[in-house]
This record gives sequence, structure tokens and C-alpha cells, in this order.
Amino acid sequence: MSELILDSKVLAVLGDKIQLIKTGEKAIYLVGPIRLPVNLFGETVEFQWYCWLNCDEVTEDFQRIIDKLSSVNLAELQQSSVLVYGDFQYGDEAIIRMHSICHTGDIFGSKRCDCGYQLKHSMKMIVEHGTGALFYLANHEGRGIGLFSKAMAYILQENGYDTVEANEALGFVDDSRNYDDAISVLKALRSKPVTLMTNNPRKLEALEKSGLPVSGRQPLWGDISEFNEKYLETKINRSGHLGAEGTCPND
Repeated sequence: MSELILDSKVLAVLGDKIQLIKTGEKAIYLVGPIRLPVNLFGETVEFQWYCWLNCDEVTEDFQRIIDKLSSVNLAELQQSSVLVYGDFQYGDEAIIRMHSICHTGDIFGSKRCDCGYQLKHSMKMIVEHGTGALFYLANHEGRGIGLFSKAMAYILQENGYDTVEANEALGFVDDSRNYDDAISVLKALRSKPVTLMTNNPRKLEALEKSGLPVSGRQPLWGDISEFNEKYLETKINRSGHLGAEGTCPND
């Protein structure tokens, strides 16, 4: 009896913070918003944080989903999330970033890529703009090849391969990332147009193909150094990324 009482109390607290997003025969469960004060360049900025979980079971009985959490090792499965700032649902202008996780760049501040720079500066640009969202896509490590494979790709890069060549040498395509889940969450949070912060035309194409209204694109280049110059050149010359005058090494 005490366990049932506890469950009902937990569900009473969490029930209105969980949203079901149906994706065909599967589901995304979105939890949030959650108040999240963030240290951004020495200032405390308050975001609203959401996190989502993919699940084979489609149900609005959220107690069933909560009951399953302790029996599944979610720490071994990466869940994506989104930081929302300002009046994201109704604001006339919103800027967003679809950011692929980069363990080395985002956490350790690696200079081999520009990911850490893009993460922090996209957050800063969202705050300065007044409203927007940062989607943090946890299953995108190494353009979709995973962290272990990315480590091996780095070894190949140290031996003359560029980023595309290294991925392909390991049996992967250049870029296997998928944005369907993030787009489903975006549609659940906002229906008005968005400006996308990206240098990658594939991200822009994914949003446009989904029927989302896109009002523009904002480039995001920076933190160029001797350590990542070849990496950035490969993004443009091999992966089709869009350069910006004065900010890209081979312009």
C-alpha cells in the first residue's frame, strides 16, 4: 500500500511535466520544462531544460514509463535534450541550434574541432537574440559513428586521413546523423518559423523537408587554429558546409 501511495505522489508531481510525442509505432517521451540556471561566460542565465527518451511502447499511462526506469540502465543509453530560452512557443522570432554531442570538444575543450566553441557561442547568441533553443543530440557523436569509433578515426587522422576518409575507412558514411527525433520535439514546442544556426546544409534541408517553417540561416564559424584548420577545410571541401567570408580558413 505504501508503494502505491508513493507512486501516486510521484506521478502527481511529474504527470504534467511529461509529454507523449508519437512517432509512427514508437514514441518520444519529453520531460520538462525544468528551471536550469547556467554559467554562461561568467553570467548566470536561466534556461528551461527538456530531456527526451525514445521508447517502443506508446502509452499515456506515464506511471508505466516511470516504473520501467529503474529496471533499464539508462546511463548506458544516451538521451538527448533541449535548452529553451525566452518565449520560445509564441515569440515571433526564434533562433535554434541542432548541436551534435562532441565528448572531446564540449567537455574537454578539444582544439581538434570547433564543437565546444559552437556550443557555448550558440547559447550566447540565443540569449542575446532573446528567444531560442539549443537541441543537444546525444546519439550524434563523431557524425553518428559513436565515441569509440571516433577515437579510432582520430588515430587515422593523425596518420594523414581527413575526417571523411577516416570515417569511410572504418566502414561508415561521411555523416550518418538523423534529425527526425529532434524535429518531432521542435514541432511539439513551437509551430512558428525559426532561424537555424548552422554551417551544414543537411541540417537546413532536414528541417525544410519536414515541413517546418524556416525563416533563415545563421552561420557559426570561429575558434580557428593550427589544430583544427584542416578539419574545418574538410567540412567545406568534402562535406559541403557553407563558409562565411573572413571566418573560414580556405575562403
